[in-house]
Amino acid sequence: MTTIAEEKITSSAIQQEAQFFGHPRGLSVLFFTEFWERFSFYGLRAILLLFMTAPAAASGMAFDTTTAGFIYGVYTSMAYLASVPGGWIADHLIGQRKAIFYGGILIALGNLTLALHGMQFLMLGLTFVVLGTGLLKPNVSAIVGGLYSQNESARRDAGFSIFYMGINLGAFVAPLIVGGLGENVNWHWGFFASGIGMIIGLIWFHLGTKHLGTAGEFQATPEASAKAKRTLLIGAGGLIGIIALVAGLHFSGVMPMTVDIMKSVFNVGYVVIPGAFFAVVFADKTLTTVEKKRFIVIAIFFLLSAIFWGSFEQAGTTFTLFARDYTNREIFGTLLPVSYFQSLNAMFIVIFAAVFALMWMKLGDRQPSSPMKFAIGLILVGVGFWILSVAAGIAGGGTKVTPLWLVSVYLIHTFGELCLSPVGLSNITKLAPARYVSQAMGIWFLGASLGNYMAGQAAGYIEHFPAQQVFFIVFCIASGVGVFIALVSKPIAKLMGGVK
Repeated sequence: MTTIAEEKITSSAIQQEAQFFGHPRGLSVLFFTEFWERFSFYGLRAILLLFMTAPAAASGMAFDTTTAGFIYGVYTSMAYLASVPGGWIADHLIGQRKAIFYGGILIALGNLTLALHGMQFLMLGLTFVVLGTGLLKPNVSAIVGGLYSQNESARRDAGFSIFYMGINLGAFVAPLIVGGLGENVNWHWGFFASGIGMIIGLIWFHLGTKHLGTAGEFQATPEASAKAKRTLLIGAGGLIGIIALVAGLHFSGVMPMTVDIMKSVFNVGYVVIPGAFFAVVFADKTLTTVEKKRFIVIAIFFLLSAIFWGSFEQAGTTFTLFARDYTNREIFGTLLPVSYFQSLNAMFIVIFAAVFALMWMKLGDRQPSSPMKFAIGLILVGVGFWILSVAAGIAGGGTKVTPLWLVSVYLIHTFGELCLSPVGLSNITKLAPARYVSQAMGIWFLGASLGNYMAGQAAGYIEHFPAQQVFFIVFCIASGVGVFIALVSKPIAKLMGGVK
């Protein structure tokens, strides 16, 4: 364990180096590592659904939108959820630095595997990316915090703001490059570009570790590591057993794993896991009445998070299909790739994140409560879908609509994200008791995972129902829940027991 004295020495040594926008040089290492990881992730996301639904003659997989949406939803939801075991492995077995490096290797390998054609390469490639993202994503953020001493709270917050900029710059550039290559040249060249991006990030991280000081170094005792290895072996053995059982049932013909059966499994899992967690929590007699009331709020935020992300993350599914089928993408005689639209959210985040932060600071105690911010976020994402339903109605008459419809939706959804996402992360850490914080964060990520899964399933509905109808239903659900939460925001705020 690092002592306070050691921490001060490390911090001082780091600060004596050349600075990165007034911050430790190590921040630049993590900034560009995350830039390239996000480039890889959002590049893959930009073309994945298009690749799976493209005809075989166009080097696609020729899946129907229901199957493609299911695969997309499972992939994105698992990538989110994998951060929970990925963080555990880093903390107990290999340390954050090795987790980042090994995770980057898996991500690069996954994208390069996707560059090969065939169902087996699609499944294997996505599996590698999920595992790699789980190892890399949570640990890069953790090391950022380790660059600063405990008494540098304001400086650390500013450092995270710069780091967040790297995330969004990567997300902005990726669809333009990967999407352009995938749609205009070949899908597999797009996947290859995503893999190369991650390789660049790996090289940058490896060469820059000398600037990280002791941040991210493995600190567990040999006894703790041995215990963690036993736990990992038991868990891995159980997982392999389940996979073997499922494979046996499938190939024997007893229970073929159809898309419908797999959907049912995921649907049950997303009910049972959070249900079991909250059942255990509320059965804990050591929790005070105030703490249990706060867990009620955490449960509410979990559900609201799932609804929000289930709507918002349709950027990679229904929005993509809308851009492809209903939008006039010809600009000055040039056909704009479908994937380019996915750069809009990142661009708007870069532009408006500081504006929202300043707005909340200026409002001070007059700013909306956390439940009200959740409500505003949901209402805004709902309004975006109402706009899409109107646009789909116009396009249903046979005339493709201007890209400005999608641009306006992405802008409104970005405003919704800036109201809800930072607030949720902050409040979970404040609402949960210390011994439950990690588990509560896992539940928060599970909400995001569920939302991504639902976003994937939404693509299948467009194949069977008019797009206008699908978008209007999402509008009713998201905005309706948002209005309801706004009406009951004061009682929810009281349950928070003074947490703001």
